[in-house]
Amino acid sequence: MKIQWNLNDFPPPGELETYAVLKKLPIAHRYLAELKGLITSLPNPSIIINTLALQEAKDSSEVENIITTHDELFKTEYRERSLTPAAKEVHNYAQALANGFSLVIEKKFLSLNHINSIHTALSGSAIGFRVQAGTELKNDITGETVYVPPQNPDEILALMSGLEKFINNVGADNLDPLVRMALIHHQFESIHPFPDGNGRTGRILNILYLVLTGLVDIPILYLSRYITTTKQDYYRLLQAVRDEGAWEEWILYILEGVAQTAQHTIHLVNSFKTIMQEYKHRMREETKIYSQDILNTIFKHPYTKVANIVETLGVGRQTAIKYLDVLAEKGFLKKHKIGRVSFYINTPVLQLFVEMPALGSPQTGP
Repeated sequence: MKIQWNLNDFPPPGELETYAVLKKLPIAHRYLAELKGLITSLPNPSIIINTLALQEAKDSSEVENIITTHDELFKTEYRERSLTPAAKEVHNYAQALANGFSLVIEKKFLSLNHINSIHTALSGSAIGFRVQAGTELKNDITGETVYVPPQNPDEILALMSGLEKFINNVGADNLDPLVRMALIHHQFESIHPFPDGNGRTGRILNILYLVLTGLVDIPILYLSRYITTTKQDYYRLLQAVRDEGAWEEWILYILEGVAQTAQHTIHLVNSFKTIMQEYKHRMREETKIYSQDILNTIFKHPYTKVANIVETLGVGRQTAIKYLDVLAEKGFLKKHKIGRVSFYINTPVLQLFVEMPALGSPQTGP
């Protein structure tokens, strides 16, 4: 069903929760609820959240072809001076995500100031909304202009103020929160309020909206890998709404992404738990240094530094080195030097993220 699109007419009029959308919604919600329950059951969710957030930062940046290796990915956690520009982008994204989550938890709403602060963390400077005309979105291959977002600063501010109101009036209409998230993402990307970094900012807003609405309690569901895998569909469907009012196809695409990503994350978390349990038993049997704190540390930081053990256990540096060297000798960790810094790599955990399968193609039909 085609519903006329007008950037200034938001939310769009007409029937958005079509038959096809209503069929897809329970599937997305079921897997999302299962994931939420699984995370709630973890004794210390922050152990895996730390790693998932870094992976999301990498995947989101790759949507915009900011490519970084996993070595660089985990070095970003320690703000090493040798970070490449791409790794710095990833670090900034992870920091912006963490800042945004803290704001939503504390304030219980998502304001324009919050969105600006998220973008500031992403870009490294307080750029603010666009004030100069000339922004056009072009086809990467042909160079053809496919969309011209609002150019007037006053119009951009007015549209963003309307979006802010829609985001925070969660119960103002009968639309499902996941449908609302699809609308919010499209509207934000179409306003294109910042000179740069709109895609990454918009993807952070997705997860923050899920937290705001209570569909997840912590940042755990990230659509960036799905968008990276289906990037051509993502941009095609964004534009199809603008050209044809094809809201149904766009909403189905987002719902499919939620369902696939939730299933994928459930599998990932369960695999993570299995590896951690195996390490727990083996460390007890094969070493004399087992403690829950050590176990938590080497899983929270797949690239563990001596300082991590010193800080967590409150031991001296030499003792921390001894513990990590024992774990390396027994095959739990792999010692690896990057520059002047020695890292102790939890290879099975790293492989979970390196070998993550690509998500499938979206099923946008009825």
